Amino acid sequence: MTRPASRLPLRIRLVAGYSAVMLVLLTAAGAFVYWRVEYALDRGLDTELAQATAVISPLVGPDGTVTSPESADATGLGWQVLDADGQVLDSGGPAPDRRLVGSAGVETGTSDVGSMLPVSDAPYRVRISALSGTTGPAAYLLVGVRRDHRDEALRELLAQLTIAGLVALAIASAVGYVLAKLALTPVERYRQRADEITATESPGLRLDVPANRDDEVTRLGHTLNRMLAALQGSLDRERQFVQDASHELRTPLTLLTSRIQLMRRRARSVEEHEQALDELAVDVARLTELTEQLLELDTHRSTPEQVTDVAAAVRTVVEQWRQSAPDGVILTRLPDAPARARIGPHELERVLTNLLQNAATHGRPPVRVEVRRLGTHVELEVTDAGPGMPPELLAVATRRFHRAPEARSRPGAGLGLSIVDELVTAAGGELRLAPAAPGGLSVTVALPAAD
Repeated sequence: MTRPASRLPLRIRLVAGYSAVMLVLLTAAGAFVYWRVEYALDRGLDTELAQATAVISPLVGPDGTVTSPESADATGLGWQVLDADGQVLDSGGPAPDRRLVGSAGVETGTSDVGSMLPVSDAPYRVRISALSGTTGPAAYLLVGVRRDHRDEALRELLAQLTIAGLVALAIASAVGYVLAKLALTPVERYRQRADEITATESPGLRLDVPANRDDEVTRLGHTLNRMLAALQGSLDRERQFVQDASHELRTPLTLLTSRIQLMRRRARSVEEHEQALDELAVDVARLTELTEQLLELDTHRSTPEQVTDVAAAVRTVVEQWRQSAPDGVILTRLPDAPARARIGPHELERVLTNLLQNAATHGRPPVRVEVRRLGTHVELEVTDAGPGMPPELLAVATRRFHRAPEARSRPGAGLGLSIVDELVTAAGGELRLAPAAPGGLSVTVALPAAD
């Protein structure tokens, strides 16, 4: 059973295609050379025939005989005089007694008698011309020249072209194979390296791409390395998400299981069941909130090229916050002119909501929100009057689940600032944490200005 061409190695298919093209080109070039040589040789023979015809034609008498055979034979070519029926009336030179052009009807012009391949015993190139002005039986003058040297030269040329073409094709195929192998060697090296990376699952392994080259293969290597880095980043985020989720969900799930097991140990009244259900509802609500925060960390990692008026967005979010939390005091200081920044409205709403939630949970009122335009950036600052954050925690506060010991008794899982940091970084901005005067925490979001 033959092997499908599509399953052959790529270098074999490349060499096969290259060889096929070279075969066509060499055949076409050989055919052109053969045609030009044949044309030149035939033209030389035709010149001899025309000269001999010009000499012999005036010597043909009315009865079809040549008046001076010696002069006709001096041309060195064979000649025959034919009547209207094609019968030989006179002949001379190396021409045979039989008619050279066969027994069919006679037609004027130049033609070849005998084949070059296979080799003919008496190859001729013959010119037949009509005799005009004769009153006798003579009608045609046939002049023929032997083609032995011409045919031998063409046979030798054909053999040399065939041998040279085959040798050139073999050399071209070998060179093409070497070039294809050299060109595909880096690709094969990349493939083997990719297999090693897949087998070892080592996060630091990358393809070995030469630094001093810039061609299609090296650009492919750089692209594959970027793809590996992106895949590694995705895997790292996935592992981090699974670790975070398993770490943070274990405690509330264990607490829920313990409460349920405790309720099943003995019979309880309706009031006790309702109280337990209320406690379970609180635990489920906290679990739901934690799950939503974990999911938010893995979504919207890149902000599209959108422009949002930060001042207008702050007014909307603050008004919504006042309606949902009337006990909180929020003071705003907003510019009169629009403060447009390069961030999506949904992302900006999530940033401000998380900052307000963080201030309400860990700080104390009044909470101040200020928007200002500074050069190429728009700054959003949220400040509370709470106890603030220890200096050692400021540097790691944006990491997941990092909270001060005294904050662990309050709601939350330490994910709010992580969400804000990722959204702001994705938009090309910067998040800064600093103590507020006279007390509390100041969180500043610097976003690239849109105009």
